[in-house]
Amino acid sequence: MSYAVVTTKIDPRTKKEAMETAQALGMPLSVVIKAFLKQFIRTKSVAFSADDEVPNDYLKSLMRQAEKDLKAGKTSPAFDNARDAIAYLEKQGI
Repeated sequence: MSYAVVTTKIDPRTKKEAMETAQALGMPLSVVIKAFLKQFIRTKSVAFSADDEVPNDYLKSLMRQAEKDLKAGKTSPAFDNARDAIAYLEKQGI
């Protein structure tokens, strides 16, 4: 079987951690990448998890402001259901 080389840029820390994790599971990183690509082809989707992500201070302030605006009725526009939202977008030509 012939192979092709895939080159990508990734920060050194992520590469190191990925290689260590793959090694801890008893496989080379290339096996993990091949499996991911095959799943990507099969499902035509990419799943991301934000379980361990923490919003930064700027994002937290935006979220607080959005909550205040929502409670104060400052939305442009607000919808109770998807059907109304879609109708609005279609009316806007979107």
